[in-house]
Amino acid sequence: MVGDGFRVHNFFPSGYDMPQDRMSPFFLMDYNSKVEFSPTDKPRGVGVHPHRGFETVTIAFHGRVAHHDSAGNSGVITEGGVQWMTAGSGVLHKEYHDETFSKTGGLFQMVQLWVNLPAKDKMTAPKYQGISKEQMTTIKHYGVEVRLIAGEIEGKTGPASTFSPIVMAVIELQAGAEYSFGLEETFNTGILVVDGNVNLQEDYFAEENQFVLFQNSGTDIHLKSQSGAQLLLLSGQGLNEPIAAHGPFLMNTYEEIHQAIKDYNQGKFGFLEE
Repeated sequence: MVGDGFRVHNFFPSGYDMPQDRMSPFFLMDYNSKVEFSPTDKPRGVGVHPHRGFETVTIAFHGRVAHHDSAGNSGVITEGGVQWMTAGSGVLHKEYHDETFSKTGGLFQMVQLWVNLPAKDKMTAPKYQGISKEQMTTIKHYGVEVRLIAGEIEGKTGPASTFSPIVMAVIELQAGAEYSFGLEETFNTGILVVDGNVNLQEDYFAEENQFVLFQNSGTDIHLKSQSGAQLLLLSGQGLNEPIAAHGPFLMNTYEEIHQAIKDYNQGKFGFLEE
């Protein structure tokens, strides 16, 4: 459990012998698979905590997630929406089930990513992007719907702004549907099966709640689902920079980590009420 509102397991960087930079610029993926939460008058979640040096990207597949931070940003994402927070030079934030979902309870499923920032952008000003399902760029083919969050597929571009080249999309396949598209060969690419099952590159079968890591070989991705599937595509150009990670901070050197801790203790990340 992360706080009392997110039951997650971590696909990377720990637990699967995956090097810290294998999915760069994506540093961490916490996956909250489907779970039922009972109704409550006190919203569950994670209290105030700091971040510096990266971005948190939260994607809600079921349930509603609220956000507040010390830069004055706030928002609620409903099913299919994304909260993209740039911590940059330092911010305090809290994230929790929103009041409406808390009172009714129900099915909850989400992904949180930590997207590393290039060294030159580590100390950029904090910002927040709230992107609803309806605001995403949609690509449709027979039996296929692609909701593009960031980057480019088939010449279309998603609404999220990024600090390095990234492609992020939710892909839905109806039963029997196939979809082929291209990505940069040098990008680090992975697909999470959020729902259903899928054949990838013809001969690899993946089921719900599995994460598939691609080799950096070739540009064509081919997907086919016999029974239908919902997938999260992550692809990006590796930063190829040193990584220093400690708790809620992600920098390039441990001297920068020590400075982040010092700045946090001195109150330089602002104030946010619990």
